[in-house]
Amino acid sequence: MTMLHSEKKTIESIDTWKFLIPSIIGALLFLCPIPYNGEITIGVGILASFLLKTFGDIIPAFIVILLGFSALASVLATITKPEFVQNSPFLKSTFINGAFGLLVRILAFAFGFMAYYKMGPEIISSRATGGVVLYDLAPVLLTWFLFAGILLPLLVEFGLMEFVGTLLNKFMRPVFTLPGRSSIDAMASWMGAAPVGVLVTMKQYDEGNYSGREASVIATTFSIASVAFSLVVANVVGIGHLFLPFYVAVSVACLVAAIIMPRIPPLSRKKDEYYAPVGKQVDDTIPEDASLFQWGFDEARRKASSAASPKKLAKMGIETVLDIWLALIPLVFALGTTALIVAEYTPLFKIISYPLIPVLTMFGLPEAAEAAPTFLVGFADMFLPAVLGGGIESELTRFVLAGVSLTQIIYMSEIGILILRSNIPVKFWELAVIFVLRTIITLPILVLFGHLFV
Repeated sequence: MTMLHSEKKTIESIDTWKFLIPSIIGALLFLCPIPYNGEITIGVGILASFLLKTFGDIIPAFIVILLGFSALASVLATITKPEFVQNSPFLKSTFINGAFGLLVRILAFAFGFMAYYKMGPEIISSRATGGVVLYDLAPVLLTWFLFAGILLPLLVEFGLMEFVGTLLNKFMRPVFTLPGRSSIDAMASWMGAAPVGVLVTMKQYDEGNYSGREASVIATTFSIASVAFSLVVANVVGIGHLFLPFYVAVSVACLVAAIIMPRIPPLSRKKDEYYAPVGKQVDDTIPEDASLFQWGFDEARRKASSAASPKKLAKMGIETVLDIWLALIPLVFALGTTALIVAEYTPLFKIISYPLIPVLTMFGLPEAAEAAPTFLVGFADMFLPAVLGGGIESELTRFVLAGVSLTQIIYMSEIGILILRSNIPVKFWELAVIFVLRTIITLPILVLFGHLFV
């Protein structure tokens, strides 16, 4: 366990460069907006897009092989428990599973195989269910997390979060009840992809830098949709010409939700307890007479001086990538496909959306009955409302629908699974409640903007 700030390490001149060089590279890769192919993305996104474009044709086949290896290795390791697996914390946590874990990996391989070869029941192999996960979702996770997992230490291990956290702490605490360092998570989501923001939060919680309450709030409130994805959604529902007021509306709604959500249950009831195996590893108290900039600079350099060796960081990065590839992607595949089957082939979302119809009518949204299910189907996947709502004639309804789908944040095909699989203390029912609350909070705001601009 590392020392808290009560025992300050002497800062040496080399520590300044240890902080500046990796942190600047990390900021450029994860936080700096870059125009690329007509979209706004980040350096990691450009690397992922290049990989997708270069190997796009073979990535789905690679994913099926990956799912098969994960399932087979897990079954063998869980049954035989070989010594080399038992003696490795990484291999043990990755391959030795309970009954549910094994079932998920076997199902994921079966779903992937059927979707790739277009065989078996259509509800699984259809392009709208297993095909969405295999060809749209899993390749993005595979490529984004390859680079994000390996390069993430540049963002979080060399003092950038300490520096930014010190500068923004007096703003973030009273407004969002969060430490200043959480602004890095939000920026990583906003400029890149929401899963990257969740990955940063997971790592920070596991290292004792966020409490359970803070990590829960950040993961469910700050994992906002990126500018690039928002543009895609706007174009799919046919409101691309309104993108500027649309994105302003989405940003305002997300900001209001971020202020309210930490102050109401279930998030307000989360305890400020740190991850038990490591305990609290951060102290963001700042002496009253200290210069914010100087204090942040000193804290950043101390953090950089204690960073692990490049070899150890590379090993940690590779293990993060393999854990995502071999454990998270099968989970996303099995549960994501199941969620899409429920959304596409059952009347569940239509039935539970009946109470929403009078509300949408009251807000003056045309085609309320047709639109109501699409406001809830986002719990399965964030892109589904845009796909299903594209046929709605009313531009106002499409504007509001697309905005709500982006502000709900919690969707089980990706973000929800990431959070549930992490050590962050959020349960499935709490994610469902948070999804509903975010819908209630952001819907009136988006309706107001819709009536103003459409």
